[in-house]
Amino acid sequence: MGMGGIAVSVVTVLLLMIGLTMGMSLSSRTEWFALRELRQSLEIRAKYWPIKAEPCGNWTGVQCRNGRVVGINVSGLRRTRWGRLNPSFEVDSLVNFTLLETFNASGFKLNGSIPEWLGERLGVLEELDLSLCSIKGSIPDSIGRLSKLKVLLLSGNFLTGRMPSTLGNLTRLSVLDLSGNSLSWPVPDSVSKLGNLSRLDLSYNFLSGSVPPELGALSSLQFLNLSGNSFTGSVPSQLGNLSKLVEVDLSMNFLSRSLSGGLFSSVVLALEVLILRGNLLDGVLPANLRSMPRLHFLDVSSNNLTGTLPNFADWNVSSAGVVFNLSNNMFYGLLNTSLDRFKMIDLSSNFLEGEVLGGGGGVSNVDLDRNCLQRIPNQRNLEDCRMFYDKRNLSSAFPESESRSRRRVIFMLVGIFGGLGFIVLLALVLMLVLKQCHNRKSLEVPRETKDGGAVEEGESPIPPKDIDFVTGVGEAYSFEQMLRLTGNFAESNVIKHGHSGDLFLGVLEGGATVVVKKVDLNLFKRESYVVELGLLSKVPHARLVPILGHCLDNENEKCIVYKYMPNRDLATSLHRVTGSDGKIQSLDWITRLKIAIGAAEGIAYLHECSPPLVHRSSNQADSGKSPVTCTYDVYCFGKILLELITGNIEVSKSDDATTKEWLEQTLPYITIYDKERVTKIIDPSLIVDEDLLEEVWAMAIVANACLKPKPSKRPPMRHVLKALENPLKIVREENTSSARLRTNSSRKSWSTAFFGSWRHSSSDSVVATNKEGSNDTKKSGKVGSQSSGNDHSSSNKRSSNEIFPEPLEIQDVETGVTR
Repeated sequence: MGMGGIAVSVVTVLLLMIGLTMGMSLSSRTEWFALRELRQSLEIRAKYWPIKAEPCGNWTGVQCRNGRVVGINVSGLRRTRWGRLNPSFEVDSLVNFTLLETFNASGFKLNGSIPEWLGERLGVLEELDLSLCSIKGSIPDSIGRLSKLKVLLLSGNFLTGRMPSTLGNLTRLSVLDLSGNSLSWPVPDSVSKLGNLSRLDLSYNFLSGSVPPELGALSSLQFLNLSGNSFTGSVPSQLGNLSKLVEVDLSMNFLSRSLSGGLFSSVVLALEVLILRGNLLDGVLPANLRSMPRLHFLDVSSNNLTGTLPNFADWNVSSAGVVFNLSNNMFYGLLNTSLDRFKMIDLSSNFLEGEVLGGGGGVSNVDLDRNCLQRIPNQRNLEDCRMFYDKRNLSSAFPESESRSRRRVIFMLVGIFGGLGFIVLLALVLMLVLKQCHNRKSLEVPRETKDGGAVEEGESPIPPKDIDFVTGVGEAYSFEQMLRLTGNFAESNVIKHGHSGDLFLGVLEGGATVVVKKVDLNLFKRESYVVELGLLSKVPHARLVPILGHCLDNENEKCIVYKYMPNRDLATSLHRVTGSDGKIQSLDWITRLKIAIGAAEGIAYLHECSPPLVHRSSNQADSGKSPVTCTYDVYCFGKILLELITGNIEVSKSDDATTKEWLEQTLPYITIYDKERVTKIIDPSLIVDEDLLEEVWAMAIVANACLKPKPSKRPPMRHVLKALENPLKIVREENTSSARLRTNSSRKSWSTAFFGSWRHSSSDSVVATNKEGSNDTKKSGKVGSQSSGNDHSSSNKRSSNEIFPEPLEIQDVETGVTR
């Protein structure tokens, strides 16, 4: 090749390089300035986005096509020191990227809520990943306008409220992950429109209602995870239509009824993983399970399944790596099947009997503890096994020890006492005569309460001793078992002396820790344990501690066995010592708010029962005058809210003079006119930013309303719950045109009763008038500014009767005695 040919080749290479460089360069000046603005607002380090370099090809995570930005990925990028200390959801410059297809901020902290414009201005967006970004608030309805969206990942945040029904407009969506948030309410029916959805993960939220049967219309669905919610009812049969379903997880809910229908009404050939643990399912194992050839992981533990085990040798399942967990159920009968084909199988805590094929010893892949098997260690008590089989009229091979000797003793006793029959008859007649005389005498004496006073008109009489309906609540224990598992009710095992009984720590024979409530009928009314067992036998609730069993053998002392909650009570968890160095770790605000909402849900549920049930978590009466009612629960709950805000764990323990004095000193710092005053009573170990401070402020306002000295002025728990679920609506403006409290009504509105008299005339306050009125009437009327710096006038504050619906027929009771 001559010199001329070499020169031509060099020129060609240079022209090619220039062309490639021009293709990778950003051609839109608007997008260039938008990238610089995004770099500044997110405080991204220059190491990743160098200001003098060409963004396309040189800025980490920026993807270009034909000189336009089509993808931005800030996941894994580090902020400047200022950005780490002041993270915020400031991505307004994204509206300038009209061809943006993907935005990934996974793990990149974006404090704040999802802006409404996100779904209105990014019309071509196909993938949105905001998982683990510390986002709060609700999912905006405008998200449903992203018509080209294929992947939506919002997991691991603090999102609240409902799932928007507009999600059904995302017909191209293939992946939807909203797990690990605080979403509530039922799943909207519009999910049935997501025909291209292959993965749906809604786990670990507060979703309720039944599992939507509309999910059966998602023909492309392969992975379904609804675990860790509050779903009830049965598994819908429509799920059996999902022929491509590979993995299903419905664990840790309140699903009930038999498994014979539902998902197992047909054979799902593609199913590989099925997890149903921690529900209330009953019945037998579905026969269709044996016809699912790809099933290699099955977990139905901690349910109420029963019946005999099938012969697993006949099952058409994969022979390699199969893992089954059938523990903590009520399976019975002989274990007459080989278990060698399993990689692992857990059959513990059932009622299987007989001998194990091959002896059962040394089999590392099988767990058979807590059954009724022979020649196997760690089995149930023989009496418990016999009682289980006899109660269900099941035949068993348990040895009937000393049966013949018992018959001989009976015959001897009959012979001995036969001659004394006449004397026994006379004794019985005498006892009947004395009993009738005693009953006639008792009719002449007025009924009395345990305190000695006469029972008021309309009070319920003491129920009968034998309560049939409570025998179906959990497992029945003998009083001797109660003594063993609590160490004879030792004082060292006392957890708390409650209003309706004493709580003891106990350990079952299998090593499981439980809590035992002992109700002494000589001190407490018989209705206390009857109502408690009756309620939880009908409808379980996610916020009520489950009952595991009961003991009604003893005449004067009844026992209820509860599930042990490892986190103990609030006083234990609020400031917990961690590690060997003795450092104290305090709960963060999000956790404290979730605790308050969860407790409010439980108490509101009790109050909505018919008749309403009072929690009565304290031994003191309301100011020593009025009887313990729902309004007293509200008063106690107000003190718990102050405990979460201030960190003072002694607030809710008593109503002594010290606590009342502390309340008189603390409540003046709570006012709707000044956000900054509440900072003087916040727990010093609690770290909150400007937005979280508003939530603390709102909770303090709710606590103050609950602590009204006059019971008729306290809000119902259902309204307290609504306020805690939407705390920012108390202190932020949403509709200035309706921001007025009604004052022309002859009755005082509930909204006035909720917020109280916050101005100078606060005669109903627990604080002296000159302390509250002299300070608050001089305020300018402005509340603390938000992170954007905008002040809101108190005259434009959202009306309280918009936030909390006013109940019907509420009257102002001046006597202070609640209804």
